[in-house]
Amino acid sequence: MLSDYGKQLREKQKLRRIYGVLERQFENYYAEAARHKGSTGEDLLKLLESRLDNVVYRMGFGISRAESRQLVRHNAVLINGKRVNIPSCQVRPSDVIEIATPAREQLRIKAALEAAAQRGIPEWLDVDVKVMKGTFKNVPDRSDLPAEINESLVVALYSK
Repeated sequence: MLSDYGKQLREKQKLRRIYGVLERQFENYYAEAARHKGSTGEDLLKLLESRLDNVVYRMGFGISRAESRQLVRHNAVLINGKRVNIPSCQVRPSDVIEIATPAREQLRIKAALEAAAQRGIPEWLDVDVKVMKGTFKNVPDRSDLPAEINESLVVALYSK
């Protein structure tokens, strides 16, 4: 049986693994979320969901967040027509994310789009699969995010 601290730590580690973020960067995201008005836990999730590698994954251009991160690092992603290769880049509402022309022929992207069609693309994103382009309509609400994450345990861990 886990102690309260153990449960909180496990939840934080789970969240870090889901989004592929290292400890220092995760602490920075928490500090940024704590500065925002409103729920720190929800703001933390919104910051993590707004990362470019995560948005590329949610749009279905990568089969996993790790593959989406690699697509970004290998210059296969454009934001508003500009090449961006920083996976942690924060995407803003109304930003247009697209796959660069040379990368559109990659079979792994086509396979990821097929898998995403079955998984479903979130409502806060608008994706045109044929031209491999999508719009980040707005930052997702807590109700749009997976329920298996208990961000209140992470907030409790860092508020000690």
